[in-house]
Amino acid sequence: MKCGYARISTQDQNTQVQVAALLSAGCKLVFEEQASGGRWDRPELHRLLEQLRPGDTVVVWKLDRLSRSLKDLLTILEKTEIAGATFLSLTESIDTSAHARRMMMQIVGSFAESLSTPKR
Repeated sequence: MKCGYARISTQDQNTQVQVAALLSAGCKLVFEEQASGGRWDRPELHRLLEQLRPGDTVVVWKLDRLSRSLKDLLTILEKTEIAGATFLSLTESIDTSAHARRMMMQIVGSFAESLSTPKR
């Protein structure tokens, strides 16, 4: 089953574009959340991870909707893999069901983290 995750950071945003894309991609469940992507304590993300089963796919509209921290992103991917599931990012066309793409995911994740880190 495809399980989508949509996240916004502020109350003036909404998840409509993300949810529409996730449903178009075939997601049967969509978990929506308002929280910073740099926080680990996101109840809907944890609900999604806890219900994953072998063969499922976690789908996000864009990688930074899942996490803005490379460490957290790798933890999420590890939990996904342990559950026997895969990961798909629609915007970046990242699909961890292929081994070569898993390495690319880590590279893209590091870019997402560096772009979200404030410049000093």
